[in-house]
Amino acid sequence: MLNGDYMQVNRLFEIIYVLLGKKIVTAKELAERFEVSQRTIYRDVDVLSLAGIPIYTEKGKGGGISLLPEFVFNKSLLSEAEQNEILSALHGLSIVKTTDTEGVLKKLSTIFNKSTTNWLEVDFSGWSYQDGEKFNDFKNSIIEQRLVEFDYYSTFGEKTKRRIEPIQLYFKSRAWYIKGFCLNRHAVRLFKLSRVKNLIVTNEHFKKRDLLCSNPNSDISEHERQDIRLKLKITQEMTYRVMDEFDEHDVEVQPDGSFIVTVIWPEDDWVYGTILSYGEHIEVLEPVHVRGIIKNKALETVKKYL
Repeated sequence: MLNGDYMQVNRLFEIIYVLLGKKIVTAKELAERFEVSQRTIYRDVDVLSLAGIPIYTEKGKGGGISLLPEFVFNKSLLSEAEQNEILSALHGLSIVKTTDTEGVLKKLSTIFNKSTTNWLEVDFSGWSYQDGEKFNDFKNSIIEQRLVEFDYYSTFGEKTKRRIEPIQLYFKSRAWYIKGFCLNRHAVRLFKLSRVKNLIVTNEHFKKRDLLCSNPNSDISEHERQDIRLKLKITQEMTYRVMDEFDEHDVEVQPDGSFIVTVIWPEDDWVYGTILSYGEHIEVLEPVHVRGIIKNKALETVKKYL
């Protein structure tokens, strides 16, 4: 296609978009917008009309170029339910502030002749500015299938240099992670976004691996961890946390109002920290070795205040 033809196609689509957003536009306004003559605009109108677009012109004061009010671009391709699904999905995505999502949402709302509804509100203001940038970089690297490099700090403060094929952004337990095929470990790994530093999206492309379907148990963390069965006794004062943080099937209410909670968690510092965050309102009943770990950590804390 010649460059002039390409420019005309783009202009034709843009004219439709402008007319969908406004009831009527003069040829002069369109000519100034696209930096062409009014005669060129009228030729474009003829081309659109021949293509079956219900576009028409009105002469005289208050006249101009407009579309029939009931016209909706691509209406024949998508049902109303499908249009609503697209807009709802985009609105949900806009919550995490991905680049240009809001602009796409507005354009499609105009094209589908619908007003957007704020059906979901989530506040991620706890993110640092850097984490928001990383989210966007990872999103683009997944879509464009580009390798990424970064420094990663493990739970234990160990720094390693990583190259991964990003697969999926993953939200779990109040934190964002990037799931990817790690070229250093030759396996799928899960990296916490807040521990990713010096992220570089390279110009190297990779072939997509079918890892989400073929290896559903692959979302393991940077350090291999053993799952343990924890039995916890939590006092009535912590009812709000028990309701927020545990499934009702894992909780037994005791006659005195306290709770016996049984869960299977991967054993690591996060588990110890979570238990300690309950202060005097929790007791580890099982396993014995975790009781010992929590006791020692609590004693070390007490020593700092003696």
